[in-house]
Amino acid sequence: MKPRITVITLGVDDLERALRFYRDGLGLPTQGIVGTEFVHGAVASFDLHHGLKLAIWPCTSLAHEAKVPLGPRSATEFALGHNVGSKAELDAVMAKVKNAGATITDPPHDASRGGYTGSFQDPDGHVWEAAWNPDWELAD
Repeated sequence: MKPRITVITLGVDDLERALRFYRDGLGLPTQGIVGTEFVHGAVASFDLHHGLKLAIWPCTSLAHEAKVPLGPRSATEFALGHNVGSKAELDAVMAKVKNAGATITDPPHDASRGGYTGSFQDPDGHVWEAAWNPDWELAD
């Protein structure tokens, strides 16, 4: 298998709320909710970098499409990472997500492994880590 992950889909409880968080709160570019004319079709996607997309889809639709039972959510099953270019940028990201409605679970701090990190949960409980690593070069 070639590593061609192009879409990361998050199951959400309230598609409109999640859209507002990612579009209005975080400023991610999107065409908004599409597919409302189809049963289990309403979804929104956001352009990230290098062709990667983040999609939000109701949990019920995701379970239906994948043919798996809708189960309880666990915040520790999956985490998304957002790397930044400096400590100041990380502080700004954490302030922005808090203002957008995220729950800060781990405020920004120097990491024991080096760098600077902080974590938050979006309104559906998905865990994100924001991190600055002085040894990583980020392409714009």
